[in-house]
Amino acid sequence: MKKYIITAAAAVIFSGLVSAQQTAGPVEGGISPEMLARISASYEDNASDRAISNALAGVNIATLAVNADNAAMIDTHFSDRVKTKGITDQQSSGRCWLFTGLNVLRAKMIDKYDLPGMEFSQNYLFFYDQLEKANLFLQGVIDTKELPFEDRKVDWLFSNPLSDGGQFTGVSNLITKYGLVPAEAMPETYQANNTSQMANLLKLKLREDGLDLREAYRTGYEKSKKLPKKDVAKAMTKLDAQLQEMKIAQLSEIYRMLALCLGEPVQEFEWTRCDKDNKIVDRRKYTPMSFYQEYIGEDLENNYVMIMNDPCREYGKVYEIDYDRHVYDGHNWLYVNLPVERIKEMAIASIKDNVAMYFSCDVGKFYSSKKGVLDLANFDYESLMGVSFGMDKKERVQTHASGSSHAMTLIAVDIVDGKPAKWMVENSWGPSSGYKGCLIMTDEWFDEYMFRLVVEKKYVPADVLEMLNQTPVQLPAWDPMFAAEE
Repeated sequence: MKKYIITAAAAVIFSGLVSAQQTAGPVEGGISPEMLARISASYEDNASDRAISNALAGVNIATLAVNADNAAMIDTHFSDRVKTKGITDQQSSGRCWLFTGLNVLRAKMIDKYDLPGMEFSQNYLFFYDQLEKANLFLQGVIDTKELPFEDRKVDWLFSNPLSDGGQFTGVSNLITKYGLVPAEAMPETYQANNTSQMANLLKLKLREDGLDLREAYRTGYEKSKKLPKKDVAKAMTKLDAQLQEMKIAQLSEIYRMLALCLGEPVQEFEWTRCDKDNKIVDRRKYTPMSFYQEYIGEDLENNYVMIMNDPCREYGKVYEIDYDRHVYDGHNWLYVNLPVERIKEMAIASIKDNVAMYFSCDVGKFYSSKKGVLDLANFDYESLMGVSFGMDKKERVQTHASGSSHAMTLIAVDIVDGKPAKWMVENSWGPSSGYKGCLIMTDEWFDEYMFRLVVEKKYVPADVLEMLNQTPVQLPAWDPMFAAEE
């Protein structure tokens, strides 16, 4: 009986809605019956379409779109290649930016000290990355405490309290502040390799903490308005101190959660250095900072330039994005926007000098996982679907169809007749992924889907270095071009 009553009531309501729509007449811009008839009539449903439809009913689109004419494996010879050893694996985490940055540095260390192999602890820096990002969020909430909750910046903060993604800015800031340790000094944990559940709990707690900070400010501010004018400034100073104490207590809880999931960061460790024949060369104790200073020692925050190819914005200009950092007391990274051909010149110079680079791109586009190759000719979606996909790189970025999504280590280029024909990156998806743990990309793919490259200053031409003296164009935190790389 109850079900009948509910159903009958729903029918009455629906009938009323239909009657109201019919009374009001068709809405301009909607799909009318006549329009639908014209649209559906355009579909021929011929034998070819039925064959494709039948295949698509049970097969992945990309599988059917494979271009048979391009099925053969690409030539794997490279004229110039950086010396590297070993492939890392970020597993089910968004830490590609961290693995990539550390892979650049470990390649240098392996070559300099002729090591049989070497891997830095990603887990050690990831702990501090998450703690610093938590502080970045909480301090951001304090900094915007006077803004309404509906403000775009406040909304962005609560939408993005923390992530495991990032950029080279984080690598340089974190190492400069906390040093480095070898992988065996603080190994990976399950939660480091599988970050989603930990991240969800951290974000939930941070959002709650952010609300508490805003409420504490609102309550304190309302009380201050009832005070004599001479006492207001003192009360507000006291309130600011109270918010900072609240933040410390909140970060203490975040620290506990991280320590339980990742382990507490190592403060001192013993490390044995061996030569390429695995003979012991040295064994002693280090702190993370002394290890970094001895084996890396360079100024990571000032020795590198991030170059980007963003056809939506003016070339030759420097851009800075708000909150594009991992450490609150660090700095936003500066990006020099250049045509892709100029970026290639710097990349080739670095590779020829045996120096790997931090590289990011839209890795999911035209990627053949079977071959480990990124090639515009890998898939023919147009022939399969019977439509054209004609946007250029600028239009894809403008419409959110493409953007930097993944960081890898650029290690090789194949130069044919004076021009690059293909490139290779060392990935962090394990040795069985791609081509022996690497990805090969054609030069045409590089043009369309490469976005950022971090280059040592010595490979950057003088005119590009001069651009860094510009006052940067400030971009908002929610600019889509600068989503965190995962």
